[in-house]
Amino acid sequence: MKRRELKDGITVALLSCKEEKNLKILIPQIIDTVSDQDYEILVVDTAVPMDNTADVCREYGARYVNQRYPGFGGAFRTAIRCARHATFLILDSDGSHSPKYIPDMLRMFHSGAYDVVIGSRYVRGGHTEDAASSVVMSRILNTVYRIALGLKAHDISTDFRVYHTEQLKTVKLRNQNYDVLQEVLLKLKLQNGGSLRIGEVPITFGKRIYGDSKRRLLPFIMSYIRTLFQLTLLRISSGRS
Repeated sequence: MKRRELKDGITVALLSCKEEKNLKILIPQIIDTVSDQDYEILVVDTAVPMDNTADVCREYGARYVNQRYPGFGGAFRTAIRCARHATFLILDSDGSHSPKYIPDMLRMFHSGAYDVVIGSRYVRGGHTEDAASSVVMSRILNTVYRIALGLKAHDISTDFRVYHTEQLKTVKLRNQNYDVLQEVLLKLKLQNGGSLRIGEVPITFGKRIYGDSKRRLLPFIMSYIRTLFQLTLLRISSGRS
């Protein structure tokens, strides 16, 4: 099937699971930051709706789709498949990523110096309001993956990122959980001949506004351990640094 030509402008993707109340706050804030350009706000909801997210999208003019594949990784792949604009920005739909950082991230991205731009907790000026135990686990995860996969960035476990949509659409992603965030960076790197220029904008990672986290600790840890081995083997077998 022929791929649809991408429009100029930006797709802002939000992956939602019972985030109706948060989206009512977040979508207007996003509109304020991107309304000076051609844009779409793409909300990927659960395969079977669990709240009134579709109504919120209609109210604020966001594009609503249901995810076609399981898990966080499946929602991410759905967003990539459905994106219509040349620039793809994704952020958490719970309010922990403030849209106020979007202009700085887009400015860095459109400078042409980077393939991916990350809203980073762990560069100078960045901060996180997570619990101390979560911060320790996150920093260990980032350090191990960064070394194993040869990725030159401090925060590779966050999904607050800007990509080239065309590049994303050519990457075959398999992981269903949050480890898809490391998978996509490595596969973009290998696709680019072993080089991926990653820029990082310092952000403060806040607490979710409403609701509870959807992450479950044990499956989260097991998934990351398994994926670490898989992606390390992929990097080694590719013969690229």
